[in-house]
Amino acid sequence: MRAGGASRAPTGRAPDEGGPVTETVLEGTMRAMRMTTPGPVGRGPLELVEAPIPQPGPGEVLIRVHACGVCHTDLHIAEGDLAPHREGVVPGHEIVGQIVAFGDWPGGDRPQYEAADGRPLELGEWVGVPWLWRTCGRCHFCLSGRENLCDDALFTGWDVDGGFAEYHVATAAFVYRLHPPTDDSSRGGDAADPAGRAAATAPLLCAGVIGYRCLRLAGVVDDRPGLPGEDAAASGASLPTAQRTRAGMRRARLRQVSGAIHDLGGSPVGAGPLDMVDGMAVTEQETRGRLGLFGFGAAAHLCVQIAAHRGWEVYVFTRGEEHRRLALELGATWAGASGQRPGAGSDRGETVLGAAVVFAPVGDLAVEALKVVDKGGVVALGGIHSTPIPSFDYQLIYGERVLRSVTNSTRLDAIELLRTAAAIPVRTEVERFPLEKANDALRAVKESRVRGAAVLQIA
Repeated sequence: MRAGGASRAPTGRAPDEGGPVTETVLEGTMRAMRMTTPGPVGRGPLELVEAPIPQPGPGEVLIRVHACGVCHTDLHIAEGDLAPHREGVVPGHEIVGQIVAFGDWPGGDRPQYEAADGRPLELGEWVGVPWLWRTCGRCHFCLSGRENLCDDALFTGWDVDGGFAEYHVATAAFVYRLHPPTDDSSRGGDAADPAGRAAATAPLLCAGVIGYRCLRLAGVVDDRPGLPGEDAAASGASLPTAQRTRAGMRRARLRQVSGAIHDLGGSPVGAGPLDMVDGMAVTEQETRGRLGLFGFGAAAHLCVQIAAHRGWEVYVFTRGEEHRRLALELGATWAGASGQRPGAGSDRGETVLGAAVVFAPVGDLAVEALKVVDKGGVVALGGIHSTPIPSFDYQLIYGERVLRSVTNSTRLDAIELLRTAAAIPVRTEVERFPLEKANDALRAVKESRVRGAAVLQIA
């Protein structure tokens, strides 16, 4: 990625406001919310600046950002809970926008840059960019399908400038095609409101994806909990060449999402939108298990819909009465406060859970979750940061209970989540803020004042 003002500007087609796509050279400046000094969001650690439009390099694309979700991870970066990886970084990693330029295209035939699904990208396409900006593609984690654990991974809005800006440079192989915001199959909003549809899609790119991985590792969407060391060829002892492995991984990814994908976020070819979710035929079924969700923000409000759709009873633990009402509205079986037994005070009576996901960055909740999970159950910790987990008696984890963290996500997680969200369809609740109000949005997230997810509306 090259800084704006380089000797060669990217040539592409930029969408005009409400008009046709035309040829242009993308030069000049853009508005961005850049972090000054990490600190409490009440002090405004982000400032609005005019910055050069970034220039994409080899394998990169320039995206005109229409909307960017505001994630709890952005809050941790802004307040310094996560050590800065780059001075003056632009946060934001739930990006929805359109491709307006390709890197290293001085003229002639433009490069065939492939998206995460292996198909070439086109100018003007609507795409999403998540937290995982790029991995090395060579280590034993990348070559065994566990790229989320790559030691040399770069992250959007932490290592590279993110989506709290009018333009963003993304790695082509880590972007995801989306339905155009004018498509009736998009989530939320109104078909006549492309901006609203872009905003409604943004939370899927992190809250949705990391939530989906939490559900996978808790055994909700994969019919088995993914345990450490389960992945084939994890040792790397008998791997073929890197080139053959990457091609094999691509074929495996496509097989795992039920063959060729007609449209990212859509349904597999040969299956109706409600016929297949996560490779499983969707039928009327008895309860498959009981899941607890601790904390009810952006990720949990998407997870409750996926788990309920798959036949799980969902028990939500959150301190806010408004969040409890939303949880029940979106399909939860019960909603209460942490410290309560699941189902307490309901006609169903108290019960135990088969699995739980802790989204709130509070270490005490890991212990609370263990208290209500049955023997053999999994407690997945979905945050990138948490307060310390207090000590607890061994008997609380005895009985083959599993307490595990969830780290980042893979491209397969994102592909499956987007397809699943379209098939259900998942409903996103968003509160929109203008770009210059990013500090206010972060503060609202910190104070749990957002119903669903906060999103910056940029275009």
